[in-house]
Amino acid sequence: MVSTVGTMSMGERLRDAWNSHNAESVSALFAKNYQSIQPTHPSRGFVGRSQVLANWSAVFDGVPDFTAELVARSLDGDTEWAEWEWSGTYTSGTAFLMRGITILTLRDGLIAKARLYLEPVDVTGGDIDTAVHDLYKPPASDAT
Repeated sequence: MVSTVGTMSMGERLRDAWNSHNAESVSALFAKNYQSIQPTHPSRGFVGRSQVLANWSAVFDGVPDFTAELVARSLDGDTEWAEWEWSGTYTSGTAFLMRGITILTLRDGLIAKARLYLEPVDVTGGDIDTAVHDLYKPPASDAT
């Protein structure tokens, strides 16, 4: 069963709820026993709609002009993949920008579980050679 309301996907519903800046509207899209999994930050995982409400209340307080762009999505049964760009301005005046993927498991028209792969965009980081060196630490090549 495809879990959408009318012709809107869950990604589109999430985008609209986020862009309304209404944390209650956002949390209403999640099951009461929603499970959040963040594989690259395992200690950030949690269970429950109330934490969704707390999280998004904090987001809208910290980034009052938060904007979500749904870049792409794909639906396969009860699983919806979505690529996101989140942008705005922190209350301090500095730019906010995150990009990544969510993999949603839908049940009864709500988000029952999600795997989040979203990270702040590093606009000042090094090039690919620097990244490979920093991430994988290959030995220096002998230039003899």
